[in-house]
Amino acid sequence: MYFLNEDHAYNFQNMILKDKTHSNDRERFALFYVIGGSEDLFLKIRHIYNFKNHEINPDVLTNGEVDLCSSSKALVRLAYNLYNGFDDNFSTPYDLFSILDTRNFLLAKAAIELRFEMEIEKQLDERIVEEMEIEFRSRDFRRSFLLTP
Repeated sequence: MYFLNEDHAYNFQNMILKDKTHSNDRERFALFYVIGGSEDLFLKIRHIYNFKNHEINPDVLTNGEVDLCSSSKALVRLAYNLYNGFDDNFSTPYDLFSILDTRNFLLAKAAIELRFEMEIEKQLDERIVEEMEIEFRSRDFRRSFLLTP
C-alpha cells in the first residue's frame, strides 16, 4: 500500500485500530486512507466519522460547524462515496477532482485503487495497450496532430 508519508501511514493505522476495522473492509480502508492522508481532515476526524457508532457524518459538509476548504470537502465526499456510495449535488468526478492539487489527486487515485483492490498501472499489459491503440487512416488528420505517418 502506498502512503504519502509516515504521518499518513500512522494516521491510517491509528484509525483502523481505533475503529477495529475488519481486514476485509475495503470501504472503511478507503475512507480512512483519504482522511489519514490529509492533515486537515485527520485533525477533524471526530466531526467526519463517529468511531463509537462506526458511521460517517455527512452533515459535516453542510452544517458549518467545521471549517472545511473546498479541497477538503471534495476529499470527504470522495471518502464517503467510496465508503457507502454517498452522493450529493457535488459528488461527480468533475466536482471531486477538478479542485484537487497534485498531492490530493494522488491521494484520491490511490484511495480508489485501494477500495476496488486494483493497481491500475499493474492491470495494463502490452496486449491491452495494443488493443487500445487507434489507427488513423487519414494522412491529413495525422499531420494536423503532428503524428508520424
